[in-house]
Amino acid sequence: MFVYNVKINGSKVFKIFFAIVIILIICILGVVLFRIFSGANKASSCMPQNDVSEISAKNYTNVLKTVHENIDNYVGMKIRFTGYIYRVSDLNDNQFVLARDMIISSNSQFLVVGFLCEYKNAKDFPDDTWVTVTGEIQKGDYHGDMPILMITDISESQKPSEEYVYPPDESYIPTSSVL
Repeated sequence: MFVYNVKINGSKVFKIFFAIVIILIICILGVVLFRIFSGANKASSCMPQNDVSEISAKNYTNVLKTVHENIDNYVGMKIRFTGYIYRVSDLNDNQFVLARDMIISSNSQFLVVGFLCEYKNAKDFPDDTWVTVTGEIQKGDYHGDMPILMITDISESQKPSEEYVYPPDESYIPTSSVL
């Protein structure tokens, strides 16, 4: 029978363990800082750069709020969604709001919300016409900085089954790669 007598120096083991933990923390911190600084100015955190993002009734107001709050991050992005033509008196002839009705109370009160759109033949579409549009977000001015959707494709459509939208979800964070 062999007996081994192993003597462990406690302070050496602690120093090695401590050094490994410090190295791991530095590596993790380095990766996190790299991701923060390399991706901070990329708008792709919420919308794909080259593709057209489809906006649905479920994410409509979240996207609308995010784009209005961070216009510069979304300039050049292409989106597609369905809404109805809504005009107010101070819009130009080539402008309209592609609107949806947002429910704001339990007794079915609603508020009209939407993207300001520009299209050269906007007059061809009467108010309350449901359309599906594809366009590119640009920064414009309408009583201050505002995203304006420059329409590249528009077609009449049926009223969607989910006609109403709901207020933005306060916990919404635009981090997904697809809207």
